[in-house]
Amino acid sequence: MESLESTINRLQEEIFQKQKALALLIKSQEPERIQNYAFKNTENEPVHLLDLFEGKDELVLIHNMGKSCVYCTMWADTLSGSYPIIKNRVKIVLTTPDDVPEMLEFSNSRHWKIPCFSYYGTDFSVDLGFASDKEGRRCYEPGFSILTQKDGKIFRTAKDRFGPGDVYCAPWHLFELLPKSLDGWHPKYKY
Repeated sequence: MESLESTINRLQEEIFQKQKALALLIKSQEPERIQNYAFKNTENEPVHLLDLFEGKDELVLIHNMGKSCVYCTMWADTLSGSYPIIKNRVKIVLTTPDDVPEMLEFSNSRHWKIPCFSYYGTDFSVDLGFASDKEGRRCYEPGFSILTQKDGKIFRTAKDRFGPGDVYCAPWHLFELLPKSLDGWHPKYKY
């Protein structure tokens, strides 16, 4: 009979292998051509998607729901803490539907290190599948797109959604191991 510790170790390895298999499956999808969308930077100047690559060929683009979402704030907070590590391997940016003054005020208040760009008033997130119009209102969803560029053409090679318990936000997994798990906890704007 297998010990509890052996069962835990085996299950952890199975999960790790399934995560690797899932990543391979996601990356095996046909790359999707993406247009060179226009954004606004923190100085309210226009900048295009190709500019965000800053000469690199890979880009992680975060689809943030903006100031109105405490959950998106938690993901951006944790990713900002990892920013020096992530940027050592790949360019990463955060995009938001908030207008530039709101984006700037909020990102500064959170001390985010990730470069932030506004797509306020555009269909960028709808076109990329991270927003839809319901009952006359635009509803955003959080996640990210992995983009590549070659010869001035942009392609999305992977995407995923953010949500409680996903593999992209470590606090969920730590809390799940507490004796009372989440115990009614949810993200906050102030801790």
